[in-house]
Order: sequence, then C-alpha cells, then structure tokens
Amino acid sequence: MRVRTGWAGRTGLAGRTGLVGATAVVVAVSLAGPATAAPARADHTATRTAMDAAVKDGVPGVTATAKDAHGKWSATTGVGNLSTGAPRSTADRYRVGSITKTFVSTVLLQLEAEGRLSLDDTVDKWLPGVVRGHGHDGSEITIRQLLNHTSGIFNYTADEDFGRTYFLKDGFFKHRYDTKTPEQLVAIAMTHKPVFAPGTSWSYSNTNYVLAGMVINRVTGHSYATEIRHRIIDPLDLHATSVPGTRVTVPHPSSRAYSKLAESTTGPTYDATELNPSLASSAGEMISNSSDLNRFYAALLRGKLLPPEQLKEMKTTVKVEGIPNAGYGLGLIDRKLSCGVHVWGHDGGIHGSTSSSVTTADGRHSLSFNFNGDWSGDSDAVIEGEFCGK
Repeated sequence: MRVRTGWAGRTGLAGRTGLVGATAVVVAVSLAGPATAAPARADHTATRTAMDAAVKDGVPGVTATAKDAHGKWSATTGVGNLSTGAPRSTADRYRVGSITKTFVSTVLLQLEAEGRLSLDDTVDKWLPGVVRGHGHDGSEITIRQLLNHTSGIFNYTADEDFGRTYFLKDGFFKHRYDTKTPEQLVAIAMTHKPVFAPGTSWSYSNTNYVLAGMVINRVTGHSYATEIRHRIIDPLDLHATSVPGTRVTVPHPSSRAYSKLAESTTGPTYDATELNPSLASSAGEMISNSSDLNRFYAALLRGKLLPPEQLKEMKTTVKVEGIPNAGYGLGLIDRKLSCGVHVWGHDGGIHGSTSSSVTTADGRHSLSFNFNGDWSGDSDAVIEGEFCGK
C-alpha cells in the first residue's frame, strides 16, 4: 500500500492518474551503478534488497537513512548523475515535495497551542474573500479541513493548463523558472468547482496547504518559511533543511533529479533538477536530507514540537477513500504495514524526486529515503523491508 501524496501529484491519494513525471508514483531509469555506502546490518537487509530492486526497476539511485535502538544506518544504491555515473551520497539533499505539509501543519498547531488561532476558525476569518468562486466559500471551510483535506477545495495542480505548463516537457522547459505567488495558485483552483461540500468527504488538494501557508503569514506577520525556520529548523539543528522560496538549485551535496515529463513511463529521461519551487509553495517546496527528516519526525512524534493536545489532534485521522490501512491526520499519515506495525509520516513527490519519511509512534525507529526520479520503483517495499523485514 502506497499512500500517494506527492506535491505535484495530480491525483493526491485517490484520484485519477495524472502526469507521471510529476506524481508521487515512484521512480526512474536504467544506468544503475553498484551499491555504495557501508554494508547493511542483518536487520536492514530487506531494506537494502528493496532499494536495489527499485534501481533494477529503473530508479537512477536511492539514498536512505534509518535510525533505531541499534543506532544509525545509511546506504545508497544506483547513481546520482546519469551523465557521469557518480553515486548518490547518504548526505544528499533533495526536494521533499509534500513532506513540507507536516512542517506547515506543525507550525499551525503551535500557533493554536499559543492561543493565536483555532483550528475551527474559518478560512475567511484570516483570508477574507480569498476562497471564492464557482461554489467555493471560505466562510464554510475551517483550518482543520484544510489540514486534513476535507475542505473540498479543488487541487490546483490538477488544472489541465497548469499541468501542460509545468509537468510536460515543452511547458516545463519554457516555464521552469517562473515565479508563482500563493495568491496566483489559489486563483487557479477558484476557476473550478469544489470537489464536494466542506467536511463531507476526503480529497487530497495542494491548494489546502498553499492556503495554510497564507494563514501562517496572516496570523504571525511572517512568511511560513520564516516561521518554519524559527520554530522547527533552528531548534532541531536541521542543517540540511531549507525553504528555498524562488531559489532554483539544490544545495550540495545533492544528486541530479530525473523525470519523463510526460504522461507515460517510457520515452526520454530529462534532468529536472533546476526549477523554481514557488510553483509548489507551502504545499511542497522544501529541501532536506534523510537524517534531518528522521530527526524532525522523531521529535514530532515524541512530543518535542507540540503539546499533547495538539499532537493528539494531528494524529486524529480521517479515512482515505480507496486506500486500505491508511488514515490522514493533520499533515500526518498513519499507515498499518503488513506485519501490523503502524508508522507515521508523509510522502512527497516533485519533478524528478520521490521521497518518504516514516517513524513509529514512539519516535524510536525512523526511516527516510529518496528516489531521484519520479516514474518507477516501489517505495512501499522499502518501508516494508525496514519495519517488517520483508
């Protein structure tokens, strides 16, 4: 079971198949080199086997780091650069896509704990008139419904013109450096009808988290990026984590990111590393590495970032239609694995990059990894390998 929540996914968790080069489907091409990094201990053998299988399936390269009671384990396989054959690094920084959503939700829950807002505030209270058009009504939608995707607001990345412009080859190479404002992204969604009435169903929408970032700005007077840095990145010493804004490059060490930039999983492979992440905004623009993501989710689940009441709210899930054994909380996914273990975290996909970060409820066993491609590979198998040994 893969919970598909890539930022650029035109489907979310349960929608129609979209542009393969930009969904969280999983990942990549041939040209896989020999495995690198330290040998795996016996308890990570299945993880390593699943990583190698992903490369055999076409993923250029995989980087992963796990942390448990025995310590930290990192490994890579495949390549980070198809032109040079250079391997991936266990310290690789990469675009994390929708994993950004957990950071955004954490900030909003902190603001609730401080009494500066309520999750049951309407969107209109903080962003009057922004959610209007074709049946959308911000006075009927709460912040909580934004965070758990029960708002019914149309997903702007599912807009056909947006897809042609940013997900397909011709449009991407012409517009990859465009700057988009949050207001412009929301306006795209407002040209469509809602998916359903607020609170009556569930549908993954990146527009929800663009609005969430705008709420943070309105409440605090600072950008969501500033609040994430102040409240999460700096306190946890997440040195590889950043909110790039309009910066088009990924800091080193990093690998290249590859995409088909097409509707199909065949055909040419393109280097999609450089892009202006403002097109993802607070729904998916962040950059991090596996060690930082493990530290973040472990701290979150251990209650180091939120008081008990807010962490309980974050972990209160709604059913994800069409996907068994998964529930969506407030920017946090609960999934039950085949061996009965529950892991909490999020997936993320953006051009040329597919990532997952999960941890057990006690925060003691964490895994984060990245495929540097977006159209092939089985990330579920990597998670199952780490936590179930198969």
